[in-house]
Order: sequence, then structure tokens, then C-alpha cells
Amino acid sequence: MTRDGRLIRGERTRGAVLEQALPLATVSGLDGLSLSQVADALGVSKSGLFAHWRSKEALQLAVIDQARTQWTERVIRPALTAPAGVRRLWAVHLSRLAFYEARVLPGGCFFANAHFEFNARPGVIRDRLATEQTDWMTFLTGLATEAVTRGELRPGTDAGVLAYQTEALGVCAVMQAPVLGPETTYRHARRALHDHLRAVTTDPTILPEQP
Repeated sequence: MTRDGRLIRGERTRGAVLEQALPLATVSGLDGLSLSQVADALGVSKSGLFAHWRSKEALQLAVIDQARTQWTERVIRPALTAPAGVRRLWAVHLSRLAFYEARVLPGGCFFANAHFEFNARPGVIRDRLATEQTDWMTFLTGLATEAVTRGELRPGTDAGVLAYQTEALGVCAVMQAPVLGPETTYRHARRALHDHLRAVTTDPTILPEQP
């Protein structure tokens, strides 16, 4: 096999491992993820995985990368087709809840779970998760700021607070869904932001009457 062939095969193996490791991490926890566990799930040898990750921490960081890529493709990118402003912020919220409702990940939300798991544990993993959280909140705040700039939100609307409210509804929904039931929980999460956005927009008709 040529060197290029080995590289392609190696990338395929790496991709397959991460696709398996990401959902496992939402059930077993990111700290509970191990090379042995992933190897068993894939039916391969643990030694073969060491060619890609020399430590558990390296695997955990790679899984975070995989989760970010998935989030971008499944949540952010579809919402960016909506018009800029209030409608795009609303579209992100809908896209996020649809991602949860589809049960793409058995444990609900990788990032919410991982943040709760590592918030009180200083180190490289917590720092990386903090960066992801900061980037996400910056993105949401940017969407809200754009809506203010475009005159779609009432004067004095705090973009940071609106981003916080949007994030809080998403996290609360995915955490409560397994206990209170997904149908009711996600409906409430949609309705809560929808009603708030219509209350603070300068033209409520740019949003649908019902979520």
C-alpha cells in the first residue's frame, strides 16, 4: 500500500472511531470514555487506536472537535439560511431543538453533559470546553446584536441577556426531556422563546404566530 493509501485508511479509521466515541461519551461521560471502551465498541484492538491517540486526554480532545463539527453541521449551518436578525436567532433555536428531538446522540447534548461533568475539574479538558462555550455564546450574542442593529428589536434590548435566555432554554429543555417527556418539554422551549421574541421585536409579524 502506498503512503497516500495508508494515510487515507488512517483517516477513515480515525473518523469511524470518533463517530462511535461521540455518542458513547454522552452516555458514559467524557471522563468515562477510554480507548478500551471504544475499541470494544468497534471490535478492534486497543493497540490499533494508539496510532491515532497516545492518551485518553488526546482522545477526549478529539471527541470535542468531533462534537463541534457535528454541532456546526446539524445546528448552525441549517439556521444560517434564515434571514439575518431575529429570524436567524429563532432558526438556531429551532434547529437546536430539532437536533435534540431527533435523538442524534443517545445522551441528549454532548456539550451540556460535558460542561456539567468538568465544570469543577481544572485542566486541559475544562479549558477546552470553556472555549467552546465562549465561542457559542459569542455566536448567539452576535445574532442578537445583529437583530438590534437592524432595528428588529426594541431599543434597549440587551443582546447578551437575550443570548443567555436562548441558551438557558436549550439546556433546560434537553436536560428535562428524559424526565418530563420530550414532546411537552421541547414544545415549551419553543413557545417560551417565540413569545419572548415577538414581545421584544419592533415588528412581530416577521415571526410566525405559532411556533
